[in-house]
Amino acid sequence: MAGVKVHAVIEAVRYSPQGQIDLVRLYERRGATFSDSFLVGRDELLRRLESGRVIATGQRQAYQGSSFDIGGRVFQRGGQVVTGEGETGRDRLENVPLF
Repeated sequence: MAGVKVHAVIEAVRYSPQGQIDLVRLYERRGATFSDSFLVGRDELLRRLESGRVIATGQRQAYQGSSFDIGGRVFQRGGQVVTGEGETGRDRLENVPLF
């Protein structure tokens, strides 16, 4: 994702028993830096994606404040929130730890 400005980074996810995202823990870009982590529900995450925000998965680098190891970009595809390719019939954020 070199050259793409990321508006938010998802660090961890919690799924409901039905396979949909219940909550995500994310950092949001605030100018040149990122916010502290906070929790966002599925509905709010969908609103952010629909408004054109670029959201990616990733992990904050230790002792580096606003530096992240960015994983995949998050998309809304067929009513599901996913990273990567393929249809699974449920939300799927690859390589994102559960909390």
